[in-house]
Amino acid sequence: MPAMMWNVPLLSSVTSAFTPITHLGGGLLRAGSQAVGKVCDWAGELSAAALATPTPLVNNDRTIPSVMGTFVNVRPPGLAPMTVAYERRGTGEPVVLLHGIGANRQAWDAVMPSLTAEHEVITVDLPGFGESPDLPDGLPHDLPTVVAGLGAVFAALGLERPHVVGHSLGGLIALRLGQAGLARSVTAVAPAGFWSHAEQWYAFTVLNAARQIARLPEPITAWLSQTILGHAALTGTLYMRADLSTPEAVVASLRALRQAVGFQATMRAGRARDLFVGDIPGLPVTFAWGTGDRVLPAWQAARAAAMLPMARMVWLPGCGHVPMNDAPQLVAQVILQATAPSSTTEGRLRLGA
Repeated sequence: MPAMMWNVPLLSSVTSAFTPITHLGGGLLRAGSQAVGKVCDWAGELSAAALATPTPLVNNDRTIPSVMGTFVNVRPPGLAPMTVAYERRGTGEPVVLLHGIGANRQAWDAVMPSLTAEHEVITVDLPGFGESPDLPDGLPHDLPTVVAGLGAVFAALGLERPHVVGHSLGGLIALRLGQAGLARSVTAVAPAGFWSHAEQWYAFTVLNAARQIARLPEPITAWLSQTILGHAALTGTLYMRADLSTPEAVVASLRALRQAVGFQATMRAGRARDLFVGDIPGLPVTFAWGTGDRVLPAWQAARAAAMLPMARMVWLPGCGHVPMNDAPQLVAQVILQATAPSSTTEGRLRLGA
């Protein structure tokens, strides 16, 4: 059954069950009637978005030459030194882009050209992913450690409260950076952490299965990516528009997943309960969710709505878990709207900042 057909009724059943006392991740969140109304509104918007025909995708240049990252060495307060790889492009207000688990900064390559015309864009390889070496022995891959490390990176790069955009794991980290007062605005694309225990188990199973596929010899994955069925099998869980990813891009993403030395430690840290709790007062927050997400299904947005009722929700029709592949121009548009001076000023005024 197509994903867009089963997401809508399931989300409707979830939201109809919400009450002012909302259960989330084993804890009780006192979400007022305003939050409940917001959840129901978003459910209705998803029904329309999932049935909408996506805007035709036009992207004549999805390939950006791969370049070696620049490295910054930092020592967060109370922690051992760490090294992070990054790239900087463009001019304007800074925007930091954070990738998901098993990926690297190249996950944003198709979105970058639309952003650099208006912003200085900094893409980061999280510790243990991409070109960034793993954390020193004894440092956990938990959220407090990563947030402290990125805060030190921001300071070293002269980034005073940049806009932060994150996908999946990166979306959760972006929200925590917002809570720590290290971001000017937060855009979370299908953020992790708003799951039930069963949904967490499912997501981890999918990710571990993907890691096993990535460990196949590269000549085999390269051959599979050249065939219609093989290409679909390698990408179908993550993408809805797998045809937009070249065989070379598929092989590169699997290589990044295979070489991610921080994968297992990050997965262990992700089993913690209540990965995100509380609010982010005084900060503009945008959630963006693909209506066909098969890893973190769109009904999880209901829990995000209850947690942050003042946040803005944008549905991404026809997109799977990695909308940067399925609709890079749409994702870029969402980011540009969320980081526009008028949007961030209006958000701060609305929240009483």
